[in-house]
Amino acid sequence: MQSEQFVDRHSGICPNDMSKMLKTIGVNSLDELIGQTIPADIRLPKKLQLPAPMSEHEYADHIHDLSLKNQLFANYIGMGYYDTVTPAVIWRNVFENPVWYTSYTPYQAEISQGRLEALLNFQTVITELTALPLANASLLDEATAAAEAMTLFHNTRTRAQQQAGVNTLLVDKNVWPQTLSVLKTRSVPQGIQLLVTDFATFDFSVPVFGTILQYPDSNGEVRDYTQFVEKAHENGCKVAVAADLMALTLLTPPGEWGADVAFGTTQRFGIPMGYGGPSAAYMATRDEFKRDIPGRIIGISKDVHGKPAYRLALQTREQHIKRERATSNICTAQALLATMASFYAVYHGPDGLKNIAERIHTYAMQLSAQLGMFGFNNLNSTYFDTLKIELSKGVSVETIKEKAQQRKINFRYFVSGEIGISLDETTTETKLKSIIALFAEVVGKQHEQALPTVNNDVIPTNLQRVSAYLQQSVFSNYRSETDLMRYIKKLERRDISLAHSMISLGSCTMKLNAASEMLPLSSPHWGAMHPFAPTEQAEGYHLLFEGLKSYLAEITGLPAVTLQPNSGAAGEYTGLITIRNYFIDKGETQRNVVLIPASAHGTNPASAAQAGFKVVVTACDENGNVDVADLKAKAEQNKDVLAALMITYPSTHGVFEVAIHEICDIIHSNGGQVYMDGANMNAQVGLTSPAFVGADVCHLNLHKTFAIPHGGGGPGVGPICVAEHLAKYLPQHPAIDENAQYTAVAASPYGSASVLPISYGYIRMLGAEGLTQATEVAILNANYLAEKLKDTYGIVYTGATGRVGHEMILECRHFKGSAGITETDIAKRLMDFGFHAPTLSFPVHGTLMVEPTESESWAELDRFVEAMLAIYNEIKEIESGTADKTDNVLLNAPHCEFEIAADEWSHPYSRTKAAYPLEWVKDNKFWLQVGRIDNAFGDRNLTCSCQC
Repeated sequence: MQSEQFVDRHSGICPNDMSKMLKTIGVNSLDELIGQTIPADIRLPKKLQLPAPMSEHEYADHIHDLSLKNQLFANYIGMGYYDTVTPAVIWRNVFENPVWYTSYTPYQAEISQGRLEALLNFQTVITELTALPLANASLLDEATAAAEAMTLFHNTRTRAQQQAGVNTLLVDKNVWPQTLSVLKTRSVPQGIQLLVTDFATFDFSVPVFGTILQYPDSNGEVRDYTQFVEKAHENGCKVAVAADLMALTLLTPPGEWGADVAFGTTQRFGIPMGYGGPSAAYMATRDEFKRDIPGRIIGISKDVHGKPAYRLALQTREQHIKRERATSNICTAQALLATMASFYAVYHGPDGLKNIAERIHTYAMQLSAQLGMFGFNNLNSTYFDTLKIELSKGVSVETIKEKAQQRKINFRYFVSGEIGISLDETTTETKLKSIIALFAEVVGKQHEQALPTVNNDVIPTNLQRVSAYLQQSVFSNYRSETDLMRYIKKLERRDISLAHSMISLGSCTMKLNAASEMLPLSSPHWGAMHPFAPTEQAEGYHLLFEGLKSYLAEITGLPAVTLQPNSGAAGEYTGLITIRNYFIDKGETQRNVVLIPASAHGTNPASAAQAGFKVVVTACDENGNVDVADLKAKAEQNKDVLAALMITYPSTHGVFEVAIHEICDIIHSNGGQVYMDGANMNAQVGLTSPAFVGADVCHLNLHKTFAIPHGGGGPGVGPICVAEHLAKYLPQHPAIDENAQYTAVAASPYGSASVLPISYGYIRMLGAEGLTQATEVAILNANYLAEKLKDTYGIVYTGATGRVGHEMILECRHFKGSAGITETDIAKRLMDFGFHAPTLSFPVHGTLMVEPTESESWAELDRFVEAMLAIYNEIKEIESGTADKTDNVLLNAPHCEFEIAADEWSHPYSRTKAAYPLEWVKDNKFWLQVGRIDNAFGDRNLTCSCQC
């Protein structure tokens, strides 16, 4: 008897419901609908060749067996990654909680107050520990954060520096090697020269616009940068510092000795190493950079009732607004991990964090003292957690490695022959004694069972922190697990997620993140792996990587894959850099133009600009398709300098353009490459593919099509697949090959490795037929909604046969003239029904873009339709004069709980109409804590950290 199929749980549509939906659409079968939606000439000629689908139980056994092939060693490698303890209350109530991991980026602030508060706490932690006044709500990883700091400094050069052509960035030789690799990748396309040298001997005889330092440095030494920073500022040079947050509880923070930017990782604040990620990077700056800092900033504003409320501040900085003029191509960040790090700080408070740091530091001093007795000299005179050990005479590195292997211990091995030992929160006396015993055995000495007493702090007084931090009440109110659990649950109740209702965001594919895909992430065999551990210790990971890459290659038709990019926009950048490397190697360095349709995602032009390309925008026709004549003219006009076309397929307007083969042929005939934005792969898988359409490169949003959760704004994963002729130009990594020809795009070799089991499981449990069915049902659901809403709102664009792809754009522009209602008002009113809004004003201003995904049931689709039709009728009431033009449910939406429950009610409509616009809303009412938020007030009065 056949076991239950995962596809039947992943897909929300049962066979009986499907037949009714097809009848509504006006077709006889799903095949007929797909035939009307996808051009026949791009349909795949055969089914995907993938392993047979597993049941959920079979997959659980398989992924468990795979995880056990990863060997768990005690890791003292350091280099920016440290074992840590995630408090169980955070693991259970945040990491494993779908309310936190399935929520969307908090663009709709009124229904995102919980995660916004958690992220504001994160920003507060960063500003307090770095002593810099402004922080963002996370970046991708430490290495790419360094690159963002470099770009920020380059963008903010003085006029004199720009006129003089000052394009050199000073990088201290003792930054992490992975940071240097990413800086090399990101600097070249921007025309930035890197000068890598010892900061202490640099005399500023060479003009530099900025510098990157490490604190403590890559060797573990804590350097005093005070005089250097003063001299840098005297010479017009800005200073960015990669700072260890845990160390900053004991060390003088960068803001107090003059740094302009501090950046780094929050991984050791309770986030597992996960073979390299995900973990939240941070960036803090001076206030003068508030218009230039990349990423999102959470700010405090007020709602229409004057109540304090959180929101995304300075949103016009976002890349989707500024496009090629954006300061960064950042889209996805690491919100879920930033949230966990913030709760870690809330749980421990300032005293708890300091206690952890002091324990680590004390163990480091004890270890240094003990090893010194055996003749192993610690080369670091001032350190926090890391020793750089010079070997005793006659002792070889190979001997240390052999003994360490026997004890299941990983050290860092310097090329110059020293041993690096970095201690962390999980270090205990027992573990410390195991290290001591190893070194004692090597030199044939006995060691005392008691650890040596250390009285003198090795950190000089001038480098010891004296300023207080985290004095706000949130960092002292939740010491017990009970209190923290209740605080987490309080914030949880203020957020709409997929645990509440459908999130119909176009282009974002908010599909089911199945529990069977998520559960393996709780295993330490995936979480406790250091990214620079010997490859043979991570056999399970590498088997998973090879399997996943082969599946993605089959799905896209593009044979070479890198998993390194840790966001979709990072994938875009990586694809463009790969194309750039290809042309440079061919000697066609003049190819620097990228054609991008006007309808493209904002990250496309932003990524192209970051990769050093000139953007030429091509027009769209009246039906929303690429204007082929305009594209052809611009391709031919730029044929000698054309590098690529960036195109989304199906289009950002939600249709499969019939001219896609012709479009690709035009680019190829003029010497360019075709880059496909994979944001809409959810409408392709199993039916067509980037390679079959004609693309050379495609990035994939694993947090969209392949089921990794959005996490309130991250993590994201953006691997790229490329044609064979581009394979050798993919990014490499110094941890794998120090002499690699091409440098890295992320801090770890395999990006956010620990969430890759989610996508791997999604593919293994669905199999070829299940993946194809998921695509077909996504298209079915979208066309069903389009059919139900076309006679009221209207669909802005459809394909040649009148069908939409997996998403559609609802027309809302005419309501402003007829009723004074905008798409924003509709979005806010949807909150009263318990729904997150569709995508606002993208890609067409004044519209709503809807994508239902395959995971939603017919009943949920109909609830959404009922809500949209009810709102449409409310608009008609305004138009007819039945409802007041200025005091109506739409302009006043959303209606928060305290307003509905207040003694006074002055509106001309009833409380029932405001709070329970349809009968079924009463069954599962989502109560809002704030009313409509005043965005302008928040920008005029920027406050981005806790105030009490």
